[in-house]
Amino acid sequence: MTHELKTGGDRGYKRIATEEAFATREQIDGYLRLVREGKADRGVTSLWGFYAQSPSERARLVIERLLDLGERRIADMDTTGIDIAILSLTAPGVQAFEAEEAKAMVVRANDHLADAVARFPDRYVGMTSIAPQDPLWSMHEIVRGKELGFKGVMVNSHTHGEYLDAPRFDPILRACAEVDQLLYIHPQSPPDRMIGPMVEAGLDGAIFGFGVEVGLHLLRIITSGVFDRYPSLQIAVGHMGEALPFWLYRLDYMHRATVRSQRYEAIKPLKKTLFDYMRENVLITTSGMAWAPAIKFSQEVLGADRVLYAMDYPYEYEPDEVRTHDLLDISDEDKKKLMQTNAERVFKL
Repeated sequence: MTHELKTGGDRGYKRIATEEAFATREQIDGYLRLVREGKADRGVTSLWGFYAQSPSERARLVIERLLDLGERRIADMDTTGIDIAILSLTAPGVQAFEAEEAKAMVVRANDHLADAVARFPDRYVGMTSIAPQDPLWSMHEIVRGKELGFKGVMVNSHTHGEYLDAPRFDPILRACAEVDQLLYIHPQSPPDRMIGPMVEAGLDGAIFGFGVEVGLHLLRIITSGVFDRYPSLQIAVGHMGEALPFWLYRLDYMHRATVRSQRYEAIKPLKKTLFDYMRENVLITTSGMAWAPAIKFSQEVLGADRVLYAMDYPYEYEPDEVRTHDLLDISDEDKKKLMQTNAERVFKL
């Protein structure tokens, strides 16, 4: 241990953690029901068939911490020096369910989160969860979430294998742009048509599958022209951008080459380069990637204003990962942006 972790800004900044999960008992019980009835996809079966039933210490602690929005979570934040947690419903949210059940469940989850934020207004910030199965309904829930005081919108990547670049989801993108709130795309397990080789190798979850799937999702959004339609829209992804910053040179080069070749109907000319969209419309968080070389590289590629701190509680709860951020060899100004002021700007705190 190099230094004690305290809240209150003793190192020149407060720590705002931007990808912190919670769950409801109804949600987890619903996953187990889908698994029992054979209605869950392979990703939900793999992920929640483990976490919701395993007797292992890790699974037990994750479930206990997910369900707690009270004093235990606050104590965990105090222990690691986290001043504010931006909370969202854990993956895959309600996106594993049929539309009518999903809508009723997510309303209750959003109300539950709003109650928790009201109890701890100085420590919690909420993001609205939606049921993308019904995009028009979700548009209204985004507006309601803002009325509840939430500061962003959470989508857990694909919905039954469909992605937000599909035309039917346009009301969700339009609503985020109109209410001027960040859309956060969080991983879930890849859809069945992608997951097979990953499950076989035990690589379908956070170790690999999550990042591959969300990186694909974000890239589809960019290349389909979403940001040309909604130039003010801001989208965040975690885990150091799901690897896209590290691929960006090649992605941009090959995208331009593919446009020129007219090889794919889906790849059309855009108003800007992929570099531009990543630097102007995309934000990334450090959830699960407390690794100094990656953080510094991403700040260099995207700009220090586009990278935000996240812990990924409770899936990663490591005090030394907080210290890694505290000890980064970057300027004091950029460190304060990373830990505090970028989040304040993006979430309008």
